[in-house]
Amino acid sequence: MQRREFAKLAGAGIALPALSPGAPASKSIKAAVITGAGGVHLSSYFESLRLAEVVAAVAVCDPSGQSLPLARKLLAGKLTAGYQDRQAMLRQEKPELALVSLDGVESPPAIDAALEAGCHVLAEKPACVRLEEFERLNRKAQSRHRQLLLALANRVDPVILEARRLVREGKIGTVYGVEAHIIADQTRLKDPGYRNVWRALKARAGGGHLIWLGIHWLDLAMYVTGLPVRAVTGFTANVGGQPLDVEDSAVVAMRFENGSLGTLTSGYYLDKGYHSHLKIWGSQGWLQVHKYTNVPLEWYSTADPNPQVYRWDSTRKPPGDVYSPFVRAVARACAGLEPFPLNGDESARVLKAIFACYRAAETGQTQSI
Repeated sequence: MQRREFAKLAGAGIALPALSPGAPASKSIKAAVITGAGGVHLSSYFESLRLAEVVAAVAVCDPSGQSLPLARKLLAGKLTAGYQDRQAMLRQEKPELALVSLDGVESPPAIDAALEAGCHVLAEKPACVRLEEFERLNRKAQSRHRQLLLALANRVDPVILEARRLVREGKIGTVYGVEAHIIADQTRLKDPGYRNVWRALKARAGGGHLIWLGIHWLDLAMYVTGLPVRAVTGFTANVGGQPLDVEDSAVVAMRFENGSLGTLTSGYYLDKGYHSHLKIWGSQGWLQVHKYTNVPLEWYSTADPNPQVYRWDSTRKPPGDVYSPFVRAVARACAGLEPFPLNGDESARVLKAIFACYRAAETGQTQSI
């Protein structure tokens, strides 16, 4: 057991205008971060916890010690202690929220320990390498009246929330079809250093681009439409030819609960940046989301007296990424101040579709969900 006190660092980090710490919340919680060598999105998580007014204190467990300088810098006065032993941290600190950023192999034991300690858990994806592991942990969370959530932070993007409102209110009628893609850079795969990180190793990540990035847009397709995926088929491949044992390309064909059909293209193809797209056709129009553009949302409805294409003014989108508002929403939910942005069943639902696609690619057979 090892515990180290850290000094306060004033002025660390840069606050997003919409999420400056401000006055203390009427109710506060303690949070814990469980991570290690190779932990991802830690800058965003530490910064987000610092900005979340409902989070009063944060402890960090990282046996490797690699993340602790960053934690000291970004968490500033909220950082209470660093640990090498997660059981000791959970016992000593008694956090209400545990944020787990580990690979797919190491995540399940850490999640299990946090649930045993009575925490709600926010886990970096994929949080497992086998679906059965996550489903077991989700059942355990439910039996303890806790939530186990994947870090599907795009759900709080104002553009996504507006798209969801339009579809759920029937602006485009009954959903007929869905098309999505999320394309990232092939460049990272050519870096010898990247080939050794856990996200490039199937045994530690469970898969490649689909389970790491495609998972976001598969979740959004279900979240925006309100329709679970009931069957999938698809293909995975290494089209770039880099020495990896995970896919750099995946195509998923899916049937939704209402019988409508959809596709997802998920791959590392670019030299830099991202291409992303979600388009939904309905009986009375269509809607499309283009993140990372000046027109992130467009829609058209024949239910309007004078149908026309409406466009989201990009100046309405607040600055910063989605992690700060997502982590803030999770923390506030842990304090009982608002609903959780997603639940364990929804987290398991998207993993079911991902692993079903992998089975379909291996067997050549459509998989029912």
